[in-house]
Amino acid sequence: MSLLLTDPEVAAALDAPTTVTAMRDALRAAYDGRLVAPPRATATLDGGRMVLTAGHLVGEWYGFRSYDTFGLPEGEQVVVLHDARTGVVRAVAVGEELGSRRTGGLGGVAIDALARPDAATLGVVGSGRQAWTQVWAAAAVRPLREVSVHSRSAARRTAFADRIRAELGVPARAVGSAAAAVADRDIVVIATTSTTPVVDAADLARGTHVNAVGFKQVDRHEFGPDLLDRAEVLATDSPAQAVGYTPPMLAALPPYAGRLRDLGAVLAGAVPGRTSADQISAFCSTGLAGTEVFLLDRMVRVAATT
Repeated sequence: MSLLLTDPEVAAALDAPTTVTAMRDALRAAYDGRLVAPPRATATLDGGRMVLTAGHLVGEWYGFRSYDTFGLPEGEQVVVLHDARTGVVRAVAVGEELGSRRTGGLGGVAIDALARPDAATLGVVGSGRQAWTQVWAAAAVRPLREVSVHSRSAARRTAFADRIRAELGVPARAVGSAAAAVADRDIVVIATTSTTPVVDAADLARGTHVNAVGFKQVDRHEFGPDLLDRAEVLATDSPAQAVGYTPPMLAALPPYAGRLRDLGAVLAGAVPGRTSADQISAFCSTGLAGTEVFLLDRMVRVAATT
């Protein structure tokens, strides 16, 4: 019988180390051609869109994620995992937890691959679900000494800092501005819903690594070209998806496109990542298609062995 999993079950089953390892394996599989992951497809409907991302780990499984842009208060994503040999549905996950942990896991891989080995301080702009999973994954790949957080709501950023201390055991503090959140940080996470820049690249210290999770297209972006100009290392989890956005991602256009590296290629050693401690690096997350299904398969496999 197929497994039907909801958010509480996903949260209980997926810890940060397991998620980061799965996403590292997925990126390597995509770079090697074993994970087929085409850019997302959309269907325009009255008042919104249905979005589909699909993936196929050749010889093992295939599946998809679907979500909508209607913005309804109880809207949910669906991830479906099929056995590639029989076509049977092995598992279905309903809710937001799998997708957000997947994105956090990809961010954790980027931090592990591109941040300085001694990185220990993190600044985060944003206090939502995506910001949380980025910090959650970062704590699995670096021994964080302190986290500073800013968001528009003083209550939400204070609650976010409290959660970091309680659940991750890392000292954390809420601060009154984005500039204060990112100043002198080894790692910076930008995870907002803003369509205009919230971080000034001039506020970043030398050697900082940045994970950008929110909007990053030409017409709406939570960071500006100043970050791309300042970053010596630019990477993404899916160059094809970066170009496939309508309009495209800022980093996928000249003069940046020639410098945008595939994170999977960095992991494989085919292209360099950071080559010196004082470089600024930036990871532009697109959410590589098929990675939610990859993570669902990994979760099902781990559960079967416990």
